[in-house]
Amino acid sequence: MRTLIAALLAFVTAAHAEDSGLLPGLVATPLLLPVSIAGNEVKLDSFVIRPDRQGRYPLVIMTGGTPSVASPKNLAGRSPIAFNRVAIAFAQRGYATITIMRRGYGLSSGGFAEELQQPCDYLPAVRNSGDDILAAITALRGEPWVEADHILLVGQSTGGLAVLAAAAANPSGVVGLLDFDGGRHSPSATGEPCGSDHLIDTVAALGRTARVPALWLYAENDRAYGPSLAQDMLRAYTAGGAPARLELLAPFDTDGHDLVYNAPLETWLPAVEPFLAELKLPTAPVITLPEPASLPPPADLSSLCQEGFANYLAYRNDAKAFATDISGGVCGVGKGRTAPEALNNAMSECQSVVRGKPVCHIYAVGQHLWAMEPLP
Repeated sequence: MRTLIAALLAFVTAAHAEDSGLLPGLVATPLLLPVSIAGNEVKLDSFVIRPDRQGRYPLVIMTGGTPSVASPKNLAGRSPIAFNRVAIAFAQRGYATITIMRRGYGLSSGGFAEELQQPCDYLPAVRNSGDDILAAITALRGEPWVEADHILLVGQSTGGLAVLAAAAANPSGVVGLLDFDGGRHSPSATGEPCGSDHLIDTVAALGRTARVPALWLYAENDRAYGPSLAQDMLRAYTAGGAPARLELLAPFDTDGHDLVYNAPLETWLPAVEPFLAELKLPTAPVITLPEPASLPPPADLSSLCQEGFANYLAYRNDAKAFATDISGGVCGVGKGRTAPEALNNAMSECQSVVRGKPVCHIYAVGQHLWAMEPLP
């Protein structure tokens, strides 16, 4: 694998000498963001996408949800590239974006800080997650590409609660937030699901001090936090004076909870643009991106792998790889913070299917076909 990665680095360098990649006009780079939380020095696994030109830009800080089983392995498997599509949409409109993994997620240090100390008592854990956002805000203010008095927070699921918790502190420079399907659920002491009143009480506590304008966006078919619960939560949140409104989005797939990651931009962006305009933030694209290259698929791909290859082509980031076996019956789509990570992920996904002698090989990296022969 080391030989393969070394060859990949040479391949990617040569490929970029020939073209400007999938994101011309933008910078896309991983970052271990150093922050201070409660006196402890921590590094947060992050990914930056921003315009590739000098100047300061409104900042979008994004953070995601928690695995349904928050085991160390599942937490470590989370990556900031999950917000890739959203980050690019904002960056095209002239924003600097950064997606952060909170403590204990992905490559972030500091240990998982969102365990419940008492069954169904969400508030302390939610406030801990908000501390990560506040620390990131403080750390990013001094960056030369950040317009520190125009900051937008974006969170999904437990990340939605995290940005609400950060907003409860009314940090300087934060002008608004987007909460996509925010919520949390867990078992009670008896093993039964915690009642929704615990979640409602949590957002009510945050709303007593929050004065940052908020737009809540929930899919109509979110199986965990449906329209009725979302409306109850909003009433509790705004009862304390927090400025917020709710937009219910059309159903997406079989469960709309992860809509912001997977749905077309047209599903949610039209609801967000008026809110951005109210905050006097940019709404019109200023950077146009070319269509991704149309690569020929490997021969004899299975129908499932044909779908995987189509998704590979559509994914707009140069840190991606597609692996398959000689028969075309199994494959792996790898995405990553870097091209080597994407290659490793593609091979691991492909080999996990065959579970035997290495028979998978890399077919494509970024917008280019891979020139190496299949592994013996």
